[in-house]
Amino acid sequence: MKSIRIGGVPEHFNLPWHLCIEENEFNKEEINVIWKDFPGGTGAMNNALRSGEIDAAVILTEGITRDIINGNEAKIVQTYIGSPLIWGIHVAADSRYRNLKDLEHTKAAISREGSGSHLMAYVNAQNNGWNFNNLDFEIVKDLDGAVEALKEDKAQYFMWEHFTTKPLVDNHTFRLISDCPTPWPCFVIAVRDEVLKYDSQRIHTMLKVLNRKTSGFKDIPGIDEILAQRYDQKLEDIRKWLKVTTWSNSQLSEKELNEVQSKLLQLKLIPKQVESSEILYSLQPF
Repeated sequence: MKSIRIGGVPEHFNLPWHLCIEENEFNKEEINVIWKDFPGGTGAMNNALRSGEIDAAVILTEGITRDIINGNEAKIVQTYIGSPLIWGIHVAADSRYRNLKDLEHTKAAISREGSGSHLMAYVNAQNNGWNFNNLDFEIVKDLDGAVEALKEDKAQYFMWEHFTTKPLVDNHTFRLISDCPTPWPCFVIAVRDEVLKYDSQRIHTMLKVLNRKTSGFKDIPGIDEILAQRYDQKLEDIRKWLKVTTWSNSQLSEKELNEVQSKLLQLKLIPKQVESSEILYSLQPF
């Protein structure tokens, strides 16, 4: 049985993958899916795709788009989460900063260069009319690093998914200043070009199994309680999150990709826009 190594963040979005693995649904199709958590997020997964450490990733749309344009030999094969990601903008609980305007000339904690927390800091800056050419960053690797950086005032704010970070707001580690949704579908599935060249049929079968699970995911009895328990979330927060989150089994549209590229170019995060065929790959049914 051939293995496919896939990476993703250790967050509630990815429970369908884990259920498919635990219930042997991939194995029934003669595929051994090996999951690896990446607490460092998109930047870490981009590096893992480049090095061949993983074959595929559930990754932020803007982050993988930028990295493909910058030389990552991979393609987007499908949208995974069709709804926007809600990025919470957080400060330390005892911070003197009270609103977004206060943060204009401060330093943002980011997991690493090219990560979602990095790119969305530019989007947030533009949304608020800041000079995004002057943004300052502190690389913190992951959520734990952000907690330490904000506590020690090495950085003053941190952007991370709203509901993932909510327990740190509830226990008064962070204080939520505002939210910043992505202007496009947030998570896609990207696969290394080499894997697509030699093993596209297996990738197609893997996605068929996954999409079967996500299409009925919200209808699983007690799924809200399962999510709350497994990801240490309040039940009320999980229910709010489920209402605003939709899974997808479609490819990212050219219109959506153009919106992502246009924003990245506007923010000077890519040198140029490229043809959609350089980023998107359509898996044909077998």
